[in-house]
Amino acid sequence: MKKLVLLGALALSMFSLTSIADEKPLKIGIEAAYPPFASKAPDGNIVGFDYDIGNALCEEMKVKCTWVEQEFDGLIPALKVRKIDAILSSMSITEDRKKSVDFTNRYYLTPARLVMKEGIQVSEGLTELKGKKIGVQRGSIHDRFAKEVLAPKGATIVPYGTQNEIYLDVQAGRLDGTVADATLLEDGFLKTDAGKGYAFTGPSFTDPKYFGDGVGIAVRKGDKENLDRINAAIAAIRANGKYKTIQDKYFNFDIYGQ
Repeated sequence: MKKLVLLGALALSMFSLTSIADEKPLKIGIEAAYPPFASKAPDGNIVGFDYDIGNALCEEMKVKCTWVEQEFDGLIPALKVRKIDAILSSMSITEDRKKSVDFTNRYYLTPARLVMKEGIQVSEGLTELKGKKIGVQRGSIHDRFAKEVLAPKGATIVPYGTQNEIYLDVQAGRLDGTVADATLLEDGFLKTDAGKGYAFTGPSFTDPKYFGDGVGIAVRKGDKENLDRINAAIAAIRANGKYKTIQDKYFNFDIYGQ
């Protein structure tokens, strides 16, 4: 009888530990300086497409989300040292990043574009960029693209910690332009008062070598449990309409892509 009681107590203890483990929050890293995907509202709360998608995924997975703010170039290091469990911060799926992290299926896909003063024409050959200063966000895919593609055309590439810092220097005339995600540039700059007098120029940039296969959620290498459940949640919110509801709040087109 004592053995049965002991076994029962052990089973109950293991069940309790399992329950506690199941309730462990999912720590999600995000950079809140990338509108309309993630930014700070006047009350200090994070808002944006990435943030809403993350909360919808956590609701679908029935897990509590804890958001951890981090500058973009510190997100992967934070994931590796287990400060966070996942990165949901408009991170493009690239072969280079796959060496460090595992990615879910994509949750959106958009091209990169150049923004410069209205009237400046940039051709497919990009020769007009010679002598121009182009701002990029440090550690982003646009940073690598600019250094490997735009710099050889004669552009001077200037890295910054955030895209908002780049906008300020574009306005101040310290930069001639910036290259970044097209949706980010349109909603975060061109549609604002600060973006008056500026416009897209040149071609759309979609080379998978730099821009990968869309934007996904990063988890630690080998973290199959989180990878599988996040993938299942992405498929679920796409199927049940939650994804479209969030998308329509921010964009007037299908950001998921074809």
